[in-house]
Amino acid sequence: MESLPIFYFNKIKTIPSHESTYLINNSSLQFFTTPCQNSLSLPPPPIPFPSNRFHTAYHIDCGSSTTTTDKFNTTWLSDRYFTAGSTGLVSEPLRFKSFHEKTLRYFPVSSGKKNCYVFPELPPGRYHLTTFTVYDNYDGKTHPPSFDLSIEGTLVYSWRSPWEDDDVSRYGAYSDFVFFTSDGDADVCFYSIATDPPVIGSIELIRIDPASYDPVLTGNDSSILVNYGRLSCGSNRWGPGFSDDSDVFGRVWRSDAKYRSKNSIGIKSVTAVRKVTSTGKSPNYFPAKLYDSAVTLTGTGNLEYELPVDAKLDYLVWLHFAEIDVSVNRKGKRVFDVVINEENVTRIDIFKEVGGFAAYSYRYVARNLSSATLSVKLVHVVGSPLICGLENYAIVPADIMTVPEQATAMQALKESLHVPERMGWNGDPCAPTNWDAWEGVTCHPNKDESALVIFQIDLGNQGLKGYISDKIVLLTNLVSLNLSSNSLGGTLPAGLGQSSLKKLDLSNNEICGSIPDSLSSSNLQLVFLNGNKLKGQVPEELYSIGVHGGAIDLSGNKELCGVPSLPSCPLFGGPSNGVKIAVGVSCGTVFLLVLILIFICIRRRRNDYDFALPHELVSLSAKRNKYHTQKSLMALEVESQHAKGFIRNYSLN
Repeated sequence: MESLPIFYFNKIKTIPSHESTYLINNSSLQFFTTPCQNSLSLPPPPIPFPSNRFHTAYHIDCGSSTTTTDKFNTTWLSDRYFTAGSTGLVSEPLRFKSFHEKTLRYFPVSSGKKNCYVFPELPPGRYHLTTFTVYDNYDGKTHPPSFDLSIEGTLVYSWRSPWEDDDVSRYGAYSDFVFFTSDGDADVCFYSIATDPPVIGSIELIRIDPASYDPVLTGNDSSILVNYGRLSCGSNRWGPGFSDDSDVFGRVWRSDAKYRSKNSIGIKSVTAVRKVTSTGKSPNYFPAKLYDSAVTLTGTGNLEYELPVDAKLDYLVWLHFAEIDVSVNRKGKRVFDVVINEENVTRIDIFKEVGGFAAYSYRYVARNLSSATLSVKLVHVVGSPLICGLENYAIVPADIMTVPEQATAMQALKESLHVPERMGWNGDPCAPTNWDAWEGVTCHPNKDESALVIFQIDLGNQGLKGYISDKIVLLTNLVSLNLSSNSLGGTLPAGLGQSSLKKLDLSNNEICGSIPDSLSSSNLQLVFLNGNKLKGQVPEELYSIGVHGGAIDLSGNKELCGVPSLPSCPLFGGPSNGVKIAVGVSCGTVFLLVLILIFICIRRRRNDYDFALPHELVSLSAKRNKYHTQKSLMALEVESQHAKGFIRNYSLN
């Protein structure tokens, strides 16, 4: 069951076409096959289209554990690239002709509010995406879920229970989009409304020509095209998956019959009797079959189409013509005006533009519609108007997304903190702006409102068991960080304390190491680091927060020191390794000087006992000692003689 998505104030409701289902595939293309992959495992890139250098393709059979090939030779890959969820099977599989329509993936509330398919390693460029959404009472609850779907952070449609028609719920609905990506991957995300689990049956992603559908006219990468009707006039439904007719973009073309106005009287189908030229050309590669049939009128009235749309959006209308009536063989024989929403936008003479049996297209943007219907009239001027095909795309402005560096930082935190699956940290942290940001995260627009930035992270008491990634320093707009009452380990990142940060609560974790100097140079007003395993000296500038009207709590860290209420730091208990090294070098220098002084003193004491005089002084001293010895002997002899009464008159001089 194909569908036309209808917008209601930036939310899209899916309206069924009440026609049989169609399948998307391309039988002329080759694809790789691999065994079943779970979650975000990355198989090798797909084999590119051999016919066009722009093409890369994925056909994902959501919920399937096997890779299959359908009757049109399209390879449907086993389910992969999903962030979470469970698999299901439609309640009546025999109702569906293709295997890829029988299985589905759903995302229960235990998987979080937001879940995604993330297509990795994509070349920058323009892509065509097709989704098949089916419920068919797979869970036995007879309650089709309410959920939203976004592409690259932009909301593109919404499902609300009960769905518009029981046939849509039972048989499913296809929707397709054209978007641009440049960041190396494509996020297709689902957001649960209340506790309903989103569902998806299949996803197809095909890279198309970057110049297709006039990106300059539609805003380049600043918009997403949402298909509101792709009609082939005068034929039944055809295209990849529905017939053997190929379309390298994977487009399926529907019959125009349902959308003709009752004011169109005397409809006549025309079929080409020979080949139409100028088909299949870049950048849009419109298939030749599109121009093989057309509708016109038996009389000279007007041909009118009424297409359901949503007000307040712009629409790209693409009209296809070929003069395949052999009776029109010169210019001026068929002339008509194109009137869109009562505005005459151009006059067309197909033969004058390209001659007979040649493809010709005209495009126009209808802006800021005020009604729920877009009217396309071909008003006759000469002869009856004729048309081969018509396309209508809503131009949905791309939502602003998280600043790339901050999105990278948040992904790193998701991994390092071991954020549980139930929190739904998938896709862009802040976008779409219609949805809540990641659980526990608050985002704000940046100054020029060109992107979103992380303003607050509040993950207290969430059972986190990892560590704080050093990429947190990339969150340059973060004002408040609360990771308290978890089981986080590791050390504090060296750059933590960016100028924007005012509140920091990391209390009651198992964080170890010293307090980084970056915290002392920050603008923090509240700091709670109590109940951790921090050690070393507390920077005085950080502690002064409490003195200047803020609040700081460092209790429960037995090895912190150096500020009031904490023990004094030992000699090598400084706040940083640099200080410790400086103190150590100073002490070593003093010790060396002491050793040198001791050595000098010892040497001087040795010189007092073994002082060696010059040779001349030694000789003189010896002679003098000899003289005094002789004099002493003579005095002894005189004293002896005097004692015997015999005294000589000696002079001792």
